[in-house]
Amino acid sequence: MLSARNLVVIFGTCLVIGAAFAQDAQPDPDSQSIAKTAVSRNATPPLTSEDRGDVYMARKMYREAVESYEQAPQDSAVIWNKMGIAYHQMLDLDAAMKRYRRAIKLDGKYPEAVNNLGTVYFAQKRYNRAIGYYKRALKLSPASAAFYSNLGTAYFAEKKTKEFLDAYNRALQLDPEVFEHRNTFGVLLQDRTVAERARYHFYLAELYAGKGRQDLALQYIRKALEEGFTDRKKFLQDPEFAAMRDLPEFKELLKLEPRVL
Repeated sequence: MLSARNLVVIFGTCLVIGAAFAQDAQPDPDSQSIAKTAVSRNATPPLTSEDRGDVYMARKMYREAVESYEQAPQDSAVIWNKMGIAYHQMLDLDAAMKRYRRAIKLDGKYPEAVNNLGTVYFAQKRYNRAIGYYKRALKLSPASAAFYSNLGTAYFAEKKTKEFLDAYNRALQLDPEVFEHRNTFGVLLQDRTVAERARYHFYLAELYAGKGRQDLALQYIRKALEEGFTDRKKFLQDPEFAAMRDLPEFKELLKLEPRVL
């Protein structure tokens, strides 16, 4: 059986689904043929309906994934959560919401489904509702960097800077690579003004600088300046950047002329 709870799929904020969807997803014969061959060789048991759905998810064949999950036992919160994600990836938010709610009804302590319901509200720009579900997910799984990342992203959308920075700091404490190994912010930044994008990247630069991640801090300083961040005195005054001010790269960046991409 494929694991049910670890892979993160990005949709503006983090959707959390099964662990092996992206593994071994090669354009081989159909999954039933694979299963029959495996059985004939005494290698592995036949694929279950859930397994087939996971294969389809890895191949981004979301409609087929739903059809496979619908043949799996319907008393499983994991199955309903996976169906929700498939609909979510097809941008059918109403259908996704119904499946997530069903998963939560079956297992009220299933943090991934609670988080994923929050991502629906986020996609609908109902940020306060999203924040409520992210907080609920964190009560169930307080060590999840992805959930803190989601919470911070929603706070940023609500222009709650302190709460945004607190949540992102906690996410970085739990997983120093949380913002680098997944593009968590695509939907969020598409809807922001250029000035807001510049401010967002400044805050990331400040967070990384404060944690000694100078390479990433320089990367986000560049992004902020390229998007027109004008309050350059903050780079010279904020204590988080103190250890970087003698770096040649830092000095060169501050010479860049502001431009809007």
